[in-house]
Amino acid sequence: MSATTASAWRDRLADRMPAELAEEIDVFEAQLELRRQGKIDERVFAETRLRRGVYGQRYDNGQRHDGIASQRLSYPSGELTKGPDTMWDAPGMVRIKLPYGGITPDQLDVVADLAQEYSDDILHITTRQDVQLHFVHIDDTPTLMRRLAAVDITTREACGNGVRNVTGCPISGVCHTEAFDTTAYADALFRFLLGHPDCQDFGRKFKIAFSGCVDEPCGLVYMHDFGAIASVREVDGELRRGFTLYVGGGLGTTPHQAKVLYEWVPVEELLPVAQAVGRVFGRLGEKRNRNRARIKFLVAKLGIDEFRRLIDEERAILPHDPRWTGYLPSLERFDEEPLREAVPLNGAAPAEGFEAWMATNVYRQRQPGYAAATIALPLGDLSSLQARRLGEIARRHVGDHIRTTVEQNIVLRWVSETDLPALYTELVAVGLGEPGAGTIVDVTACPGTDTCKLGISSARGLAAELRQRMAGTAYELDEAARGLRIKVSGCFNSCGQHHVADIGFFGNSRKIDGYAVPHFQVVLGGRWRENGGSYGLPIGAIPSKRIPEVVDTITSRYVAERQGEESFQDYIARLGKKELGAMIADLKTIPAHADDASFYSDWADAREFTMGDLGVGECAGEVVSSVALELSGAESIGFDAQVALEDGDLARADERAYAALLAAAQALVRWEVSNISNDPDDIVREFRERFYDTKRFYDRFAGGKFARPLFDRHEAGARAEPDPDAVRYLVEETQLFIDAAHQVEIREVDAQSAAL
Repeated sequence: MSATTASAWRDRLADRMPAELAEEIDVFEAQLELRRQGKIDERVFAETRLRRGVYGQRYDNGQRHDGIASQRLSYPSGELTKGPDTMWDAPGMVRIKLPYGGITPDQLDVVADLAQEYSDDILHITTRQDVQLHFVHIDDTPTLMRRLAAVDITTREACGNGVRNVTGCPISGVCHTEAFDTTAYADALFRFLLGHPDCQDFGRKFKIAFSGCVDEPCGLVYMHDFGAIASVREVDGELRRGFTLYVGGGLGTTPHQAKVLYEWVPVEELLPVAQAVGRVFGRLGEKRNRNRARIKFLVAKLGIDEFRRLIDEERAILPHDPRWTGYLPSLERFDEEPLREAVPLNGAAPAEGFEAWMATNVYRQRQPGYAAATIALPLGDLSSLQARRLGEIARRHVGDHIRTTVEQNIVLRWVSETDLPALYTELVAVGLGEPGAGTIVDVTACPGTDTCKLGISSARGLAAELRQRMAGTAYELDEAARGLRIKVSGCFNSCGQHHVADIGFFGNSRKIDGYAVPHFQVVLGGRWRENGGSYGLPIGAIPSKRIPEVVDTITSRYVAERQGEESFQDYIARLGKKELGAMIADLKTIPAHADDASFYSDWADAREFTMGDLGVGECAGEVVSSVALELSGAESIGFDAQVALEDGDLARADERAYAALLAAAQALVRWEVSNISNDPDDIVREFRERFYDTKRFYDRFAGGKFARPLFDRHEAGARAEPDPDAVRYLVEETQLFIDAAHQVEIREVDAQSAAL
């Protein structure tokens, strides 16, 4: 965009933007110019743009960026020379915050315009109810931010080390089982913490979620840094609204379940308690080691009782802020009024496909005669044209009552039941009438290798393949299997929320006959309900192209073997890790490259698979085969640790996990020290000197984080009575250490091959 056009937009929108947002965008634009002149260090500016919601992204996959990446990449002669892999060299991603997923038709129109004018014409709904626009050039971001601000939308702190989007149940206010509507409280906390000075010195991101009930999954409170579940109590003879507050949850490479901070606090205490948590986290949270900088690690380190004591102390000294309760007298402004009168379905013959859509995509609200209709979005994507048409449909049927969901869909609330057939017909006309919302077909996936720099395997490619294969057969499955959730992440970091899926996958890779092969770890038995009530554990890595067979095997066995009304989680627990591992063991093998090269490329990518920019290396001799074999052995020991943990044998789980860590480290060391002893002290010392201190064990996803379990467990020595949480974390982190060791092997072999 030209400077003249940017200036014109700034002048045109000056009176329509909130003053605070307008000033922030002006400051960011000035910083952008200073960076262009080389007067701000790139590392400093990177944090600046992240806090404005602007990410760098991968763009070398030859897929979605066709015709986009080259449009805005020319610069005037004499301009600052930029280094590789920065926002100056390629388009990036802009994340747009939508608190509790709320968006109006007018706002949707603006986002659609921006996607068409500055992006690749796609609006991507995320698992945190945000909207992402990809392939946006950084020079366009100030104007994009101003146009959003003019309709009361911000990108501030959508990325970076701050408070991310506040998520909430998309049917809050119309749900049958909620204690009360949490919308107003989620909005108040979002606005209170946005740019708050007590939330600017975090070592990492901070995620918040609200839920109206304990048993449903809409809020997923237990996997968040800070969460609130609505609860009503009688206090002094009066029914009072309040929240059970949770802290210290999180997924990522080391998942933690949130712990109860307070069993119940009145709504008046919600904002000040959140502020106190922010202050304690900002003061005591890790700053140097980003891999230990989430609040879950601080809570685990201090213990929940000590953490609660610190919050109590901090709350007691907080200066009073009128905003803590200033929003409470105007809660009624969040009361929604239906656009149309409630009329039941009249029994007229509907269009073909309506009944299937009605069965999966329609939720009857607690208000008689009204329904919430879910628009299932494959991969969370809709085009600019579809978004505009959706805005028109919403204006006719529901008004402003639109919300995004954590399953990457969109919900229209307050649909008069008599309008459902017409709504369905209109949605079908714009390609938004697919059934299957909330079923096994409705696969969730992070961006993976499409645009994320950390992606290892193609999450979106796999999700699309699974959805396509199951679309025609899902309704033939047993009802219990039809309701299973599948979630896919492209790497360890769980952006696809694979830990809370019935069947989850996260990307990694293996070296087979000298070729890097895309794989996915299979994670079974996570609990989606109960706000993400429990996490699954990985049972084995499977070549990417065989994952559909994994799904077929698991679902068919579940349907055939379930006992009565046995849930999937109970079925998984009954079989146990050992049997589950055996169930998919034969799927770990693939044909030789010469026999079938398709297994050596990823979904939706015809190229041969590589890790990042490294070329495909060939086997560099017997030592490579030995290393691969030893790592496989370490993986088996790690699996034994998982089985022992499941059986409740903490001592054996601890011993087996430690042995697996040592075996994997020894496999790498043996590359250079063929006669390395079996003494743990020797193994750890050599591994530290040769791979950790030299940063050869570092990787682009987590630095050297995955080495810490080995060092920490070795230093701990013999454990008389292993702590259950410590053992569980050790078992989980052991597999990540082994996966990282595989990545080291791939890089080292490829580097040796390149040198030949």
